[in-house]
Amino acid sequence: MKYLSEYRNLEATKSYLRLIEKTVTRNWNIMEICGGQTHGLVKNGILDLLPEKVQMIHGPGCPVCVTPLNLIDKAIELLENDVIVCSFGDMIRVPGSKKSLLEAKANGGDLRILYSPLEAVKVARENPDKEVVFFAVGFETTAPANALSVLHAQKEGLKNYSILVSHVLVPPAMEAILDDKFCTINAFLGAGHVCAIMGYEEYKPMAEKYKIPIVVTGFEPLDLVQGIYMAVAQLEKGLHQVENQYARVVKEEGNKAAINVINEVFQIGNRAWRGIGEIPNSGYVLKAAYKDFDAESKFGISNINAPENSDCIAGEVLRGIKKPHQCSQFGKACNPSNPLGAPMVSSEGACAAYYHFSDTLISSE
Repeated sequence: MKYLSEYRNLEATKSYLRLIEKTVTRNWNIMEICGGQTHGLVKNGILDLLPEKVQMIHGPGCPVCVTPLNLIDKAIELLENDVIVCSFGDMIRVPGSKKSLLEAKANGGDLRILYSPLEAVKVARENPDKEVVFFAVGFETTAPANALSVLHAQKEGLKNYSILVSHVLVPPAMEAILDDKFCTINAFLGAGHVCAIMGYEEYKPMAEKYKIPIVVTGFEPLDLVQGIYMAVAQLEKGLHQVENQYARVVKEEGNKAAINVINEVFQIGNRAWRGIGEIPNSGYVLKAAYKDFDAESKFGISNINAPENSDCIAGEVLRGIKKPHQCSQFGKACNPSNPLGAPMVSSEGACAAYYHFSDTLISSE
């Protein structure tokens, strides 16, 4: 198949749903890692169409959702102190401890919503008398562009550009979930866009260690049901291999050029995940050679901390322990207009997916 429409073909999707029904004999819990996959499952009604024996568990694969509260507060601190803060649009309504970036902008902060960190380098070039910070949020997927922005700024000799880094890595989060005493996951659907950058070689030791199938999967309805079928087929046979459903995009070795750019600028370090806590070696930090581009050290904001909202169960949702509608605040005190946590406002958040697309699912459970 060559065209996107083919991956939305209803009859082909139904055929894989029938294969899943025919194959499954036991109860299995499969976690889709990526928030884009969660939205695909919910929006297209796939959760309602799967056999009862196959339960999908929603994972922490929404970078906006796992960005720590204190990092949002740090960005707001910069914004309120005459720094131009640049960000992707999906971060601006995520609540910090007291307000969001959008609210800080409404109070007079110079917040620029951009499509690329390279645009932020241009902003720094055009505003030499102002400090410019790009809020570098994301998984491995956005790391190459953020690294390139640092390399471009260095090449141009821009002293007024830096990045506030909140890069997290998928494989360590998967291991943290598997090590959790409450874990009931039998298989994973791997995040296709992350593997398009990093490949999937590093998943093989994990599959062997935990005896768990991992299927790298795309985001369209046919991608998702085919990935689920591949996972169920392995589980029923007692296998634990890494398979690639998303072969039209993902190669085993990943994108070497992108990986090289990441490795030039970043190194692996510990990272805190919102609602989950610190996971060792689960994120990127700037290498010492690029410390001048580290906004946290440049502006002395490393010590800003903020407690989690006790009314928000985002951590349990992100670890797959609870579904969004099992939160007592869901759709009440917490809604897209007044979110208690990031999963309700992010375009990849599980809570947002349930709020917008799953009335039938919610009322039936």
